[in-house]
Amino acid sequence: MRKIFLLVALCMGLIAADATMEVVNKGLVLPRILVQDATTNFSNSGLKNKFFKIMIGDLKVGSSFEVIEDYYTSSYDGDFRTNLANSKNPEFILRYALSNAGSGLELKVKLLNAKDGSIRYESVFSQGELAKFPFLAHKSVAEIARNLNLSPIDWMDKSIIISQYTSPGKSNIIVADYTLTYQKVILTGGLNIFPKWANKEQSAFYYTSYIKMVPTLFRYDLATGRKTKITTSAGMIVASDVSQDGSKLLLTMAPDDQSDIFVYDINTKRKTRITDFRGIDVNGNFVDNDTKIVFVSDRLGYPNVFSTSVNGGAVEQMVFHGKNNNSVTTYQNYVVYSSRESSGYNTKTFNLYLISTKSDYIRQLTAGGVNTYPRFSADGGSVVFIKNSGGESAVGIIRINENKSFQFPLRIGKLQSIDW
Repeated sequence: MRKIFLLVALCMGLIAADATMEVVNKGLVLPRILVQDATTNFSNSGLKNKFFKIMIGDLKVGSSFEVIEDYYTSSYDGDFRTNLANSKNPEFILRYALSNAGSGLELKVKLLNAKDGSIRYESVFSQGELAKFPFLAHKSVAEIARNLNLSPIDWMDKSIIISQYTSPGKSNIIVADYTLTYQKVILTGGLNIFPKWANKEQSAFYYTSYIKMVPTLFRYDLATGRKTKITTSAGMIVASDVSQDGSKLLLTMAPDDQSDIFVYDINTKRKTRITDFRGIDVNGNFVDNDTKIVFVSDRLGYPNVFSTSVNGGAVEQMVFHGKNNNSVTTYQNYVVYSSRESSGYNTKTFNLYLISTKSDYIRQLTAGGVNTYPRFSADGGSVVFIKNSGGESAVGIIRINENKSFQFPLRIGKLQSIDW
């Protein structure tokens, strides 16, 4: 157990921070958009109100519009008054109508040019499971962004997977939407930690649990509920990354009382040691088209970010500032890591930084608080991370090109790890 708690401390550094929305870039003028609810004969008023708020939130996070937050209603077809700009002077009107469809929901949505009433986009979406209603909003807003050639936000329609501490030595694994409005507990009982999606389809995930006090890596299939044991390690075992084709895992293992990075081949079940350092090597991530590995190590006497070939060999230092750079994520040739900053007495600050493996480029992504456990979106345009505050956790979303950051509180429990 000592090893796994050491790994948690090294990779997380969880202290207190505020779960609020941050907007870094305020100078850009965006087109104004107004949202109209055209829902009729819908008895679930609580869900109806939540859906409007999610639509507003998705448009804000998408960061391509200035969102008018006032609540408006309309008939779905509208008229000359509701199809054209009002006193708020929007450029676009997003109108939607929710309706029941069996045990699920249907959503009709259209985007209007508020200057001439013309329809820019219209479609219908359905969701068979009522509890998953947030994904209707996420999918529709993502489709509108794609249709208008705006900054891609397809990740909104993807699930996140989190490990949530519930009590000492116990944690649940939960699948959720990025706002944490939808949450489904997949695994409970015992210590279930470090979930990692197994593929792009998000049909399965890897996670670490304990069998008779032995750390064990499992694969869980969401469609069947089947758990398959992958491998074990006496010291610790964590799956930190999956190759692009899903055939290889990067594992942190400690079979000889020291943590090192291993590559595990799913097909052959063969493990290959990549690092062999008498210290701590953890949190391996594939980079540069799976030809190299970025990882965290204390080989300088403090946690820092290094890289090596996927076949092992010479190790290169990646980060040259900070004395506690303790979690990392990668996309193509880009790396985001969490770094401990100087702070006042009894307070700690961890900020996220973006670097490239191809140059000396470095960019600070957050500006205060404790921001840890970053994970890139599939398109590389956004980063999800964990922020903690006095016993509460929040999921953070950074829109890299738009220079904006948003947080969504968990409310109950504390986040241990996250994957996107």
